Amino acid sequence: MDRENIRIVLEAARKLTNHREYVIMGSLSILGSIEHPPVAMAMSNDVDFYPLEDPARAGEIAKAIGQGSPFEIQHGYYADAIRPSIAALPEGWKDRLIRYEFGTGVVAYYLNPDDAAVAKLARSEARDRRWVREGLAAGILNAETIHHRMETAPFLDQAEHDRAKETLSAAMKAAEASNRKLAAKGTFRKPPGND
Repeated sequence: MDRENIRIVLEAARKLTNHREYVIMGSLSILGSIEHPPVAMAMSNDVDFYPLEDPARAGEIAKAIGQGSPFEIQHGYYADAIRPSIAALPEGWKDRLIRYEFGTGVVAYYLNPDDAAVAKLARSEARDRRWVREGLAAGILNAETIHHRMETAPFLDQAEHDRAKETLSAAMKAAEASNRKLAAKGTFRKPPGND
């Protein structure tokens, strides 16, 4: 997926709701910081988002352009309209949103990558672990920042918090090992940027 796909989803949501500002969460939030991130970080075929000023409209959006909708059949991707409370986000995350204005009047507010990583570590599914590992290896995510922000995130319980810390530690080790292998081959990752 890329920013153009997100624009198409948000334009469809705007037609339904008349809202023009949306918060992008989940894997594709990385597109707010990096236009061309590692493939594993932008593989999702659903855009997790909600209207900035009216999160309650998420269900209406999901029914119209969500999974199984004619929109998905036409485009091959869909809206996963969510509520902000679904993710374990650290304190201050709203202040760190990354604003991106499409030329059509629709505006996306993307999660800061390190905040998105905290939410992904809380969930710790295989795809979340891969996303964090790739972000660390590419130098997009900062392990120290993530660790610090985890201390203010609303984890379900101590067990979930502990699992997230262990997952972060494992992702750091895997990223370091991957980068060592590349260095041994004389290959280096392209530094992150907005190409």
